[in-house]
Amino acid sequence: MTSTRERILDTALALFNRHGERRVTTNHIAAELAISPGNLYYHFRNKTEIVSELFRRYEARVEAFLQVPVGRALTWQDKVAYLEAILQNMWQARFFHRELGHLLDADEHLRRRYADFARRSLDQGLQVYCGLRHAGLLEATDEELESLLVNTWVLIASWTGFVHALVPGERLDEELDRTLLRQGIYQIICLEAPYLRGEALEHLDTMKDAYRQGSHSTLELLFE
Repeated sequence: MTSTRERILDTALALFNRHGERRVTTNHIAAELAISPGNLYYHFRNKTEIVSELFRRYEARVEAFLQVPVGRALTWQDKVAYLEAILQNMWQARFFHRELGHLLDADEHLRRRYADFARRSLDQGLQVYCGLRHAGLLEATDEELESLLVNTWVLIASWTGFVHALVPGERLDEELDRTLLRQGIYQIICLEAPYLRGEALEHLDTMKDAYRQGSHSTLELLFE
């Protein structure tokens, strides 16, 4: 049976993703769970602690998938698996990506944690790119590889906020949210495309088709 603490976190995450963290109070979370505010405060003193614990979950998921397999070379299917893991994490924690600046401004401790998380994730991401290069799936100098890594991170971190800044609220719903997040992965593939080699290059169109939304360009999806 799921504990009350885990139910609070799951419910808070769903509400934050749906309405935005700033619009959701601890009272909203308690009401959604049909528990008293006092019961919620027994587990979390305030909303800041809830956000902090949700970020810990997010950290753990990213650390788990940003690994290079031991004892074998990476394949283009591994590359697809990384892309799908990025998409799932962007979707599951989309409120965090959408409101990153506000959340970090509101909690200095979280800001320091995020900086450390970014450093570790970039180190892990560089190992993944080096693994893809070693397997003949990427061709890039060390400088190009690092630039590609940073640009990919910026795209991942800012894409959700970028989308929500451009798309009117009346147009946004979960279906469009997911569609535009998939289009963000398509943008990552386009960013990497000039460096792809071997099987990754051979399957470039397959990867693009998996995330591109029909015949619509990214600009058409954003501004239609």
